This record gives sequence, C-alpha cells and structure tokens, in this order.
Amino acid sequence: MDIRQLEYFLAIVDRGGFNRAASALYVSQPSLSQAVRALERDLGSELFHRIGRRAVLTEAGRALIEPAREAVRSLETARASVAAVHELREGRLDVASVPSQAVEPLTSLVSAFSHRYPGVSVAIKAAFTSRDVIDMVRTGAVELGLLASAGPFSDKEVVSHALGRQRFVLMVPADGPFPGRTAVECQELAGQRLIVGQPGTGMRAYVDALREQGIEFTVAAETEHRVSLMPLVLAGVGLAVVMDSWRDLARQLGARVLDIEPETTLDITLVSRRGSLSPAAAAFVAAAVSAADS
Repeated sequence: MDIRQLEYFLAIVDRGGFNRAASALYVSQPSLSQAVRALERDLGSELFHRIGRRAVLTEAGRALIEPAREAVRSLETARASVAAVHELREGRLDVASVPSQAVEPLTSLVSAFSHRYPGVSVAIKAAFTSRDVIDMVRTGAVELGLLASAGPFSDKEVVSHALGRQRFVLMVPADGPFPGRTAVECQELAGQRLIVGQPGTGMRAYVDALREQGIEFTVAAETEHRVSLMPLVLAGVGLAVVMDSWRDLARQLGARVLDIEPETTLDITLVSRRGSLSPAAAAFVAAAVSAADS
C-alpha cells in the first residue's frame, strides 16, 4: 500500500466514479483501475462494486475512507511542515464554510491570510449546514471549518474557536415594503412573502420559529442555493431573512437591509480537527482568533 493508491481511492469516492477521478488526476482510467486493484489485493478486500460505469463503495470501502483521509492529510502536513521552514512560502489549506459565513468573516480572513502568506493556496469547500462543516473537519476532508450556531456547541471530535456573533436582518428590494425604515419588528413579517433556505440552516430555523410564535407568512420560494437569495429578492419575489454578513453586499447591489427586532444572533465559530494542524492551518487559526479579539 502506498499513499498514491489512497489518493486514487479518495478521488474515486469524491468524484463519484473512475472516469471523473481519472480526469481530475490526469491519469488514464486503466492506470487508475490497476492502482485500485493493487490496493484491494493488499487489503484483501474489494473496495468498490463495479456496476457498469458506476463505482459503489463496499462496506470495506466505506471503512477505509476516514483512515485514508487521515493518512493523506498526515503526508500533506509533513510536506507543509518542511515548507514552514521557508516561512510558509507554499502549500494549500482546505476550509469548509456555510454560505453566509463564506461572505463574511471568511472573505476578510482569507484576504488577510493571503496577503501575509501569498504562496499558500486556500481552497474553500461548500457546506450547507453547520453539521456538514463539522463532519468535513472530523473526517479530514478539510482542516478547518467556519459555521454559525445558536449557541456554544460541544463536539468532542473538533476544536472550536469563537469569532463573534452575527444578527439576523431582513433583505428587502429597493421598492419593497417598510420604506424609509432601518429596522422592523419580527411581528411585522406577518403577511409578507418570504424566501427561505433549506431545513437545517440557521436562517430557516429562525423563520420556522416565527411560525411557532404565531407569525404567519407566505413562503414565496425555498432554495438550497444560498447565492440565489439576493437575485430573488432583487427580482421582487419576496423578502429574505439573512445574516448580517450579507449587509454590505446587498446594499451595493441595490437592496435595503433592515435590522430585525428583538435582536437575535448566531455564534460564529472556526472549527479545527483535534491533534496537530499543518503550519498553514495553525497560522490561519491564530490570525482569525487574533482578529476576533482585537
């Protein structure tokens, strides 16, 4: 067994098949298949059920994912440690983020980090919910994750670093309701048409809680694609409850942003895996915590 075989195995898992993995790795499919068969012989077990062009993980294959990611990550950490001798002149850092926090504070964090360590490439991975972020960090798919939660959480599998709080605000089209206002009471959302996100997100939990309080509204649209919220609002489809991180961008594009009273916030947290971090990840965490404390 060698690290290249594990990288090939994970590429098939992440890309959903041999063809896509081969293209992503810039290797021929026969070479990829041969490497996987050698890995299976070494382990004494099949890792995939080959059904036509599909590759379906066996039970043994599913069991290999996490240790394989850990092995590959450990090698990357070792390589990055050598690079750290040269003041982080090169390397790569994988960060997962839910959409709102990918707007802010992630943009500012990556900007500051990239200016200090221009040779380190930051790869931002998409996650829909906070649970997705934690799982990606826990399994080693990424080293760091940025999420929002309704309060401090306890997860023995990751380490959390508090970065502050963000409040819920209302994004309204320029010619929409509440003209001339800077704030709105949550009860005033009764009778409005709202654009909502998918269940499991903080913004969806907020509007669901409004209904539980007896505040009735119409769901104009439900979207899993958070990037579609602003275009839908600007097109007059409805209003959207979003995090304060959207405020500046929304105003630049012509929307109005109103504070929702009473103020309700989410805690913004950077999470990292337990154990040693790569020099790039350790530097990113230190910079993020320092910025939050300043």
